Amino acid sequence: MPVVDVDPDELRRLTGKEDKSDDELKDDLFALGLEYEGDTEDGLMQLEFGPDRLDRLSVEGVARSLRYQYGDDRGVYVPKTNDPDWTIEVDESVPDERPYVTGAVIRGANLSEAGLDSIIQLQEKLHATMGRKRVKGAIGIHDLTMLKGEMLGEEGGNSITYKGIDPEGDTFVALDSDRELSPAQVLDDHPTGQKYADIVAEYDRVPAIYDELGLFSFPPVINGRRTEVSTDSRDLFVELTGTDQWTIDHMCNIICYALAARGATIEQVEVNYPSGTAVKPDFEVRTKTVTHDRIETMLGLELDEQETIDLFERSGLDAEAASDAAEVDAELDDEAEDLAYEVSVPPYRVDVLHPIDLVDDVGRAYGFNELVPKYPDIGTVGGRHEHSTLEDAARRSLVGLGFEDLLNFHMISGEENYERMHVDAGSDVVGGGEPVEITEPYSEDYTQLRSWALPSLMMVLENNTHRPYPQDLAEIGLAAERDDSENTNVAEHRTVAGALARFDATYEDAKGRLQALCRDFDVELETPATEHPSFIPGRVAAVVIDGEEVGVVGEVHPKVLVEHDLELPVAAFEFRLDALADE
Repeated sequence: MPVVDVDPDELRRLTGKEDKSDDELKDDLFALGLEYEGDTEDGLMQLEFGPDRLDRLSVEGVARSLRYQYGDDRGVYVPKTNDPDWTIEVDESVPDERPYVTGAVIRGANLSEAGLDSIIQLQEKLHATMGRKRVKGAIGIHDLTMLKGEMLGEEGGNSITYKGIDPEGDTFVALDSDRELSPAQVLDDHPTGQKYADIVAEYDRVPAIYDELGLFSFPPVINGRRTEVSTDSRDLFVELTGTDQWTIDHMCNIICYALAARGATIEQVEVNYPSGTAVKPDFEVRTKTVTHDRIETMLGLELDEQETIDLFERSGLDAEAASDAAEVDAELDDEAEDLAYEVSVPPYRVDVLHPIDLVDDVGRAYGFNELVPKYPDIGTVGGRHEHSTLEDAARRSLVGLGFEDLLNFHMISGEENYERMHVDAGSDVVGGGEPVEITEPYSEDYTQLRSWALPSLMMVLENNTHRPYPQDLAEIGLAAERDDSENTNVAEHRTVAGALARFDATYEDAKGRLQALCRDFDVELETPATEHPSFIPGRVAAVVIDGEEVGVVGEVHPKVLVEHDLELPVAAFEFRLDALADE
């Protein structure tokens, strides 16, 4: 989950709640779905939130949400924009791999040290999320006074040019550098260039942005030092390039709203493509519709029309009643009623995709803690499924054996699931199943469902090397792999994984815990020798329960430990949970 660092004093100033204590702020933030994770060394609050609300990746966005929650702001706010004075000319030489560009001019920005830090953090967080580590979209922010635009003929105005160039061609002084470098030299010699070189490695021509003085930006890698932004900068030029116009347009909107919150004025920019002209930023207000019945049914509330509209406005949305629900919410034709709402969604909200998202906003504005639990109006009483009962029993046994119970994400990257464990995708070893991949992943960190749980435990160990040892971790969770024989083409199962990280961890330690667990469930365990690339040869065995091979146990291979920066041995096991069930 994304974590953003927020200055509590800045938050109080931007919300106008100077008298709020830190504890009160934490309670208000939790009501928004932002969880307090701790403080940085500099006294900043670390807040974790759902990755859908990317407008909250900065203190400005968090403050905006709080003002709505407090009732100080209401409805959709769209910043006023001035007519364009600057143009981005898109040359036909632009690489086909990165054809899109957008931008905005910011006038009168008031950037304190804290404000500049917040904008830089927002830029990098957007890169990591919507921008998919700059692959899908990248942001450049420049001091406008250091740009010299080319004159646009008789009509006046200034222009810069987005084009493709030879990597060995023109040079510029990049940020954190003191010498002229060509794009190819940046990729070879500059730390930032080396980090993002893979993005443009296959390009015949690399993206570049020029003003009249020459090259000043090498997207998506690095800006030039000439246009570096400081606390003295008042006018800014924001440019974004990427592989998808919608993505970079909405990243631009989020940046513009954050700067507008600090008193800046937004000025439009013309983007001249060979195929036509567009005016950016695009602050179009979208509309979504939802029926009153759906809101009440989902939340278990009885609300009148004005109460509902009020809750929408306190969510930063506008709503008006529509007369025919069958027209405005086609998904609910079978339940159509007279009252529905046409809801206006502001340009910075990239998360509102479905009527359910509108219901969620109404629920948060009402206060989920204010909802009164009640039994559903049905004639049956629920109970635990036998699979759930088995899982709970296994979890209790693992805790009794000294393991700390974990709950990790079911999604993971291919690198973590396979490469860092030295397992080949599609192999027949435990964890080697064909990956269940996400067609359009939101983040490169979560591109597939995990095929086994041990990589998740190794990641936890890697992130906790500063904690005392021993660390004995266990997890029971979902694993999945491609299987064309299934109706869904996906085979899912619950898996049990355990890892012991300590200076004297051995195969016998892992096997001993596994034997004790099997005794609790009265099943027979056998451990014939086997081979597995994640484990040391000769110190690894198959897990055979009641005659069926269901997993693996052994000492983790040193090359896997090195991959995870671990300096202590780790013994581990993993097997299918259903092997413990009574036949």
